[in-house]
Amino acid sequence: MAIDAGTGSARVILFDTDGNESYVSQSEWMHKEDSRYPGSMDFDIHTNFNIIVDLIKETITKSKVDPNSIAAISTTSMREAIVLYDENGKELWACANVDSRSDNEVINLNQSHPALEEEVYRVSGQTFSLAAIPRIIWVKNNLPNTYKEIKYVTMLNDWITYRLTNIISVEPSNGCTTGLFNIQNRNWDFSLANKVGIKEGIYPIVHESGTVIGNVTEEIAALTGLSTDTKVVAGGGDAQLGCIGLGVINEGDAAVLGGSFWQYEYTTANVKLDEGSRVRVNCHAVPDTWQYEAIAFFPGLVMRWFRDSFCELERYIQERTNISIYSQMEKRAAKVPVGSHGMVATFSDKMNYISWKHAAPSFINFKLDSEKFNKATFYRAIMENAAFVTKGNIDLVSDITNTSPDTIIFAGGASNSDLWCQIIADVLNKTVKVPVVKESTALGAAICAGIGAKVYASFEDAISKVVTFEKQYKPIKENNLIYNRLYEKWEKVYKNQLDLADKGLTEHMWRAPGL
Repeated sequence: MAIDAGTGSARVILFDTDGNESYVSQSEWMHKEDSRYPGSMDFDIHTNFNIIVDLIKETITKSKVDPNSIAAISTTSMREAIVLYDENGKELWACANVDSRSDNEVINLNQSHPALEEEVYRVSGQTFSLAAIPRIIWVKNNLPNTYKEIKYVTMLNDWITYRLTNIISVEPSNGCTTGLFNIQNRNWDFSLANKVGIKEGIYPIVHESGTVIGNVTEEIAALTGLSTDTKVVAGGGDAQLGCIGLGVINEGDAAVLGGSFWQYEYTTANVKLDEGSRVRVNCHAVPDTWQYEAIAFFPGLVMRWFRDSFCELERYIQERTNISIYSQMEKRAAKVPVGSHGMVATFSDKMNYISWKHAAPSFINFKLDSEKFNKATFYRAIMENAAFVTKGNIDLVSDITNTSPDTIIFAGGASNSDLWCQIIADVLNKTVKVPVVKESTALGAAICAGIGAKVYASFEDAISKVVTFEKQYKPIKENNLIYNRLYEKWEKVYKNQLDLADKGLTEHMWRAPGL
């Protein structure tokens, strides 16, 4: 069983030992801003845990699986979301991944020590953009009584593991995103906590992914129907487990994970930090392996926004024919010429980890011509924007590593779209391969569970048995030529759009705290 706490939804998925999905239950959830604290994104521990419990019960009931036959469970989640606990293990405070309430904390850190962020990056591979450091300092400054009670900090996937076992621990692939890890040693670096002025003694034991943490407790078994014989195994961050579920674990392997966010992951056994601090460096969920990561903000959420805001007719058709909104829109968007008649969409920018911000969402260069510039054109432009950001991010990592992959493994919800896959291949001018199991993050968690339960001897053994590919997309030369020209335009347009936001004439779609 895999439990996946994503940005936009929670899912519980059962796999057989051959890697086939047996049953999936899912529920969308929201993370709300606390009106007192602009930029906040709270994670509702009570409500969201009840959602996970209900999904586990639904999975067991509707799949008709014998709970005793579930060998092990592992967990995965959005990275950067943190949970703080007191000495009794009671949750004190939690936030979701793009919480950005800590502007003042980042400003103060940088003003007191201008080189501090780069110093933290050189040890941890992280900046203050998404790390736990400014968030914990925010709690210290704004909720001092809560801060005094903090005994432990974990990531969200570790919180689910804790709830299942009553054992607090952390694994490296998500734990490293706190900015408090030594990236080379794959463990906490207490000197970093001291350097930024937060507690040194709140960092739990670290177990590598695939390690058995404990068994399902009697309390959780009574709530969910699970068996207390089921082992609970350390999982990992969504992108790293997604790569395991794609077999992306060897030197030079690369993947794009197309979910709410899109992550480009490039694998290496010889980690070297970027002198410009432009991209993240994370621990992979495989021991002694690391990944360069460049992130595109919100492609999946932009599609959900478009669906919910403009597709009332398609929803009506979906309810009566069971043809999804996305399938309807893709069929229409496929008829729009490559390049969307020259229209440019700006949502996410290329990654710049040390100064990370995005322009106001926009569509540029469309005409009042409903034959050419209709709903399908805007839909395709969103797809093309995601591909342009991905190209920019791949070029960025290639500049650091002096290598570039010939093939990209593409997974996540976006890889269900044939059109989007072909656009990615055409923009990147690279072969794109799509796995049979597209929700690779959950499969990666299931592989961790299987290793813990000794169903598989190793990550390599598991991957050889369960990871298969069903489609391959080759770049079309004439499309690539069009996209190369449009990409150059997109870069210039985006730079100008970002300048408008920086001047306060428009509002950034997102920017890191302190910018």
